[in-house]
Amino acid sequence: MFLTLLRADQLFLRSMNAKHTKEFARQLDEEDQLGSYRSEFHIPRDENGRALIYLCGNSLGLQPKKTKTYLEQELLDWAQLGVEGHVKAKNPWMPYHEFLSEGYAKIVGAKPSEVIAMNSLTVNLHLMMVSFYRPTAKKHKIIIEADAFPSDIYALSSQITHHGYAPEESLIKMSPRQGEHALRTEDIAKLVTDQGDEIALLMLGGVNYYTGQVFDMKTLTELAHKKDICVGFDLAHAAGNVNLELHDWNVDFAVWCSYKYLNSGPGSVAGAFIHEKYHKSKLPKFAGWWGHNKDNRFKMPDDFEAIESAEGWQLSNPPILSLAAIRASLSIFDRVGMNSLLQKSNKLTNYLIELLETLDSDTINIITPNQRGCQVSIQVKNGNKTLFDSITKKGVVADWREPDVIRVAPVPLYNSFSDVYQFYQILRSSL
Repeated sequence: MFLTLLRADQLFLRSMNAKHTKEFARQLDEEDQLGSYRSEFHIPRDENGRALIYLCGNSLGLQPKKTKTYLEQELLDWAQLGVEGHVKAKNPWMPYHEFLSEGYAKIVGAKPSEVIAMNSLTVNLHLMMVSFYRPTAKKHKIIIEADAFPSDIYALSSQITHHGYAPEESLIKMSPRQGEHALRTEDIAKLVTDQGDEIALLMLGGVNYYTGQVFDMKTLTELAHKKDICVGFDLAHAAGNVNLELHDWNVDFAVWCSYKYLNSGPGSVAGAFIHEKYHKSKLPKFAGWWGHNKDNRFKMPDDFEAIESAEGWQLSNPPILSLAAIRASLSIFDRVGMNSLLQKSNKLTNYLIELLETLDSDTINIITPNQRGCQVSIQVKNGNKTLFDSITKKGVVADWREPDVIRVAPVPLYNSFSDVYQFYQILRSSL
């Protein structure tokens, strides 16, 4: 009996050690049904022409090779048609933003009428708060994570000030419990329950940009609505990364950028979701002519008549070249499907976590909880950036976030299991 158990232990150890080899990573790549999509992206290279280990899609996604073709089509139509391209282009510019609606809806779990490509994320956040942050003397507080992306905090603080309230009183910045890195759902729920009569808006990142934590958006939306609190999410690090069912979860609004996991290029046009229950409402909104009724928009009436969909929140006609880049990327998502993408993402990130947990080091600590997408945040003891500098010199493209975190994101569309293994080896040698 003892010998049998000993052999079993030895076999287990050998199998575990086998997982920590280059050969095992290659085997996983051979079994990866989405592995061929990597060839559809431009992979950055060093000065010697070697592919870099690009794990920074959470900051800027890689360029799909087909983006050039999509852009060239619009440049050609502009050159040949001039202003007539609005109606005569191969992909007419007048309704061009509508070409993205179906793809966006699939990614965020919405109806096509509930999504719109427009502006930048922070501009959209401000536009949404015009409609959904309606503070009163009693109900004027907003909940956000203490470590939310700074731009969100700036936007919310300025909206609070605009309405005549003080951010230090009206903006509730939630922090994790002592010694923890992620917010607990039950702690957010308790705050909503205890102070709900004073809270006007729950505004969280769908995925916290710093830790990579995915919030329980469905549960939090249900709890907040019971206290008559509007719910919005910043999905900059969630869209194209995690499962979203915004319509079914009854989320009031959401905003996102398109240049991270949606691979649309630096500073590209962002997106917004407004639940259909508000499309015919009399909610206040800032008006612009592209949000006006399409049937008489060009008759130039004096009075604004909002389109009864998410399009009613538009201000201006969007930049076509930027939309073309988004459309190129969305065409890949349409072929892959979010379910397949999420399955690979889970395998890829679990593999990364498993490798990192073998590192016998008191220098680093994984602060990303089990509720995560593909981002893993690695905390470095004493905020020592030399570790990040070391892996960068050895060919890893990740990012450093003050005061002490290296963020890496193995993106399932173009990262491989071999990428993950190489990163692990480089980090191990640098430690």
